[in-house]
Amino acid sequence: MHTQEIEALIEEQLPGARATVRSDDGVHFEAVVVSAAFAGKAPVQQHRLVYAALGERLKREEIHALALKTYTPDAWQKLQS
Repeated sequence: MHTQEIEALIEEQLPGARATVRSDDGVHFEAVVVSAAFAGKAPVQQHRLVYAALGERLKREEIHALALKTYTPDAWQKLQS
């Protein structure tokens, strides 16, 4: 699976989200996801939203491993300052 495909899946399932995905080997991925849908949710709940967006691809191990960093738009903006 390609990084662009994963970004598109996340952004499609979480409208308004921005996803940036990296991979060195095409099986292990790192993603940074910024979404207003994360507001008021604990990190584990935020990660579950992303996992749900990827659905069967995780179960079929098209994505073997996914390291996630999730942020609300406000938290992301503060981090960039």
